[in-house]
Amino acid sequence: MRAVKLRTLQDIRLEEIPIPEIGPDEALVRMKACGICGSDTMDWYVEKKAPFYPGHEPAGVIEKVGSEVSNFKVGDRVFVHHHAPCFDCKFCLKKQYSICPTWKASKIDPGGLAECFRVPAVNLRGDTLKLPDALSYEDGSLIEPTACVVKSFRKAGLKNAATILVIGLGVMGQMHILLGRHGGARKIIGADLVPYRLEKALEFGADAVINVASENLIEKVTDLTGGQMADVVIIGPGSIKAMAAGLSCVGNGGTALFFTPTPGNEFLQINPFHLYFNEINLIFSYSCGPNDTREAMELIEQGVITAEKLVTHTYTLDKAKRAIDNTIEAGESLKTLVVN
Repeated sequence: MRAVKLRTLQDIRLEEIPIPEIGPDEALVRMKACGICGSDTMDWYVEKKAPFYPGHEPAGVIEKVGSEVSNFKVGDRVFVHHHAPCFDCKFCLKKQYSICPTWKASKIDPGGLAECFRVPAVNLRGDTLKLPDALSYEDGSLIEPTACVVKSFRKAGLKNAATILVIGLGVMGQMHILLGRHGGARKIIGADLVPYRLEKALEFGADAVINVASENLIEKVTDLTGGQMADVVIIGPGSIKAMAAGLSCVGNGGTALFFTPTPGNEFLQINPFHLYFNEINLIFSYSCGPNDTREAMELIEQGVITAEKLVTHTYTLDKAKRAIDNTIEAGESLKTLVVN
């Protein structure tokens, strides 16, 4: 079968490899759609794992099941999470699934950007979902990224009266806009430097947008909130500059949520005096768990998030490098998918 292998972001190739053999409690899935994640485009993040087979947002159809599998059958249309937890460790008992050692160690084989992939027992049992008939494979590929936003807002404590600032309006920022509006936020402000994305944010429910290429973020948020600043600030970019600016936009009693990591050798200066006496919360949200994927699928069923709204570019498997390049270019695009 064909699978995409990444050595560097400049060296991404389609290779012929054997179809994975499955065990008695595993399944083989033929990929139908797989999203390109922003993390697939961060050189420091992907190249520390290279060479590897990327793709962790797949949806497809089950082509083969092991002899001991009873809850799935050949022909089932499924979303498969690339990670799944043990459900028994101290982290799982607190629903902190993404720091469960089993979750971290689990993965689909070889990756989602392949004609077929093996679903290990832990993934099949723990976070593989049958797609409702109304959802397309493209919709199914949005379950994992949507689940990351579900978790983000759950941790940030979205309230009906909240004023939300979303910094970074790529596809994950747009999902925050859509779910923030669905969740009843009173005012939503989006910030980015790409005009196309600013326009999309307004279309998806933002009350105001800030072009940080030409406007001062802190001054504009001050004006738009009457000096109260934002109750929740979602900081999408994994940059120290964006994080520092985002912290300056949080109002008293508010929350700053860091949605993307920085490289391990970078540090953010904070003023504990200001954070302490204004009770400002710093929250971090990494990936998502089985509770989040189930809620995400329901939101997609309801039409809050759909491929029709968010998918702007689709490429075939042999054009996977172009799909990744398109995501890196961050022009007039939101979600890029690879289909098979």
